[in-house]
Amino acid sequence: MILKVYPAGVYMANCYIVGDKNTKDCAIIDPGGNSKGILSECKDNNLNVKYIILTHGHGDHIAGVYDIKEATGAKILMNKEDEYLTKGGTLNITPILRNIKLFEIDEYIKDGDIIKVGDIRIEVLETPGHTPGSVSLKINNIILTGDALFKGSVGRTDFEKASHEQLIKSIKEKIMIYNDDTIIYPGHGPSTTVGEEKRYNPFL
Repeated sequence: MILKVYPAGVYMANCYIVGDKNTKDCAIIDPGGNSKGILSECKDNNLNVKYIILTHGHGDHIAGVYDIKEATGAKILMNKEDEYLTKGGTLNITPILRNIKLFEIDEYIKDGDIIKVGDIRIEVLETPGHTPGSVSLKINNIILTGDALFKGSVGRTDFEKASHEQLIKSIKEKIMIYNDDTIIYPGHGPSTTVGEEKRYNPFL
């Protein structure tokens, strides 16, 4: 498996490129900006973009979606509960990005869904709290947590439709249940492990 981390956009959100070494199919997860750079990274690795997968709808994670969709024709996948955030306006928490190009979701994803990228199986875990439609994505011993869980911290819940109680419940029931050596790749900042967060995360 190919896994590339590409901090993108004004807020340097972690965009992930997950690719199959054999088929060269890939998914781009949370392209928050700098679509040209992300596409160049895919081209340099001879990857064909099949999906754009969104962990949630905040502007710093979706600002590059429209341009990547236009360039590749990839399907846009997202949980239905966050669709309202893709419609622009004041409900999105990133004012500097309120003028992003709007797009339509091609397929809704929900808990337990399996997204196949070549021979790679990406399992959808619904982890609401930061937003009502937040999801995490599990690939073997890796979980991409979006803005649900960070190294030593958790996602913000100080805006409309967010819930701290729901977020902590999601993390404990959907992420902390896995082995301590499970690697966490968050939406911002460095990677960590389930074990590290069990021991050191003050919010858990």
